[in-house]
Amino acid sequence: MTARHRLPLMLVLMASSLPAFGKDLPDISTVPQDLETPAMKRAGPVPGKRVRMVAPDYRGTDVYHSLYLPTDWQKGKKYPVIVEYAGNGPFRNRHGDICTGRVEDCNLGYGISGGKGFIWVCLPYISKDLKHNQRQWWGDLEATVEYCKAVVPIICKEYGGDANAVFLTGFSRGSIACNYIGLHDDDIANMWKGFICHSHYDGVRKWNYPGSDRASAARRLDRLKNRPQFISHEGSVAETQQYLEKAHLKGNFTFKSLPYRNHTDAWVLRDIPERHAVREWFSKVLKSNNEQEAARR
Repeated sequence: MTARHRLPLMLVLMASSLPAFGKDLPDISTVPQDLETPAMKRAGPVPGKRVRMVAPDYRGTDVYHSLYLPTDWQKGKKYPVIVEYAGNGPFRNRHGDICTGRVEDCNLGYGISGGKGFIWVCLPYISKDLKHNQRQWWGDLEATVEYCKAVVPIICKEYGGDANAVFLTGFSRGSIACNYIGLHDDDIANMWKGFICHSHYDGVRKWNYPGSDRASAARRLDRLKNRPQFISHEGSVAETQQYLEKAHLKGNFTFKSLPYRNHTDAWVLRDIPERHAVREWFSKVLKSNNEQEAARR
C-alpha cells in the first residue's frame, strides 16, 4: 500500500448482528422469487432478451459472452452498464445451492436492475487454449483481461453503453474477480465506476492460484482509489470487513450481511431488504457520478 492509503478506513456498515455463519440461518428458498433471469438465446440483440455474443477475435472458437439490453432500451440513448463474472462451477453444496460457472447462468446484474435501465453483460474467463470459456478459476488470466478490455468498449459504442458509468460485479469466484481481474492493471481498473462483490473477496483467503496472497491483493487494491464497492456475504461479511480494516485502506466501502445460509447469487431475484439496499446503493452512486460528469462539462 502507498502511504496515502494508510488512513482510517471509511466504512458504511449496514450489517446487523447475525448468528455465526450458516448456523440457524434460514434458507433463501423460503422466500419466493419475483424475478426470473432470462435464458440466453442464439439471436440478435433486442430489448428484453439475453443473447449469446462473441468478440471479433474469438470467432470460430467456443468463447462467448452474454448481452442483455433492457426492456426500455432505445437506439441513440445512453445506459449504465453492469459487467458480471460468474462463480466457480460445477458447484453444489448441502443446501442445494448450485453454480455452473457459465456466463448464461449469472443472476446478479438482472436482479440488481430488474431488467430495466441497465445494459447487462456477462463476460467469460478464457481457457488456456483460448478456445473455451473457463468454468473453474481463471484459465488464461491475460486473455481474460484483454477480452474484457475489448468487449466493454464495443458494448458502449454499438449499444449505447455509457463508458462513464460501467460497473463490475460478481459472485464467489466472480466476487474475487472484481479485484483480481477488474484491478489487474491500470487500464482495466480505470474502466469502472463502482463494484458489487458478493461472497468472497480478493485477498481475504489464500487460494490455489498465483497472486492470491495478500501482498499481491494489496497491489491490486491500490488501483481502487476511492471508487465505491458494495460488499456482501451470506451469513456475515465481517471477515472481509476485518481484512480491509487491517489493510489500513482508505476506501468507499458499503458492507451488507445477508441473513441466509446460502452460497448463491439468486438472492437478488427476491424482494428482500438486501436487494433494496444494493439498488439504493446503485442509485446513489449513479446520481453522484452524473453530478460529477455534469460539473466537468
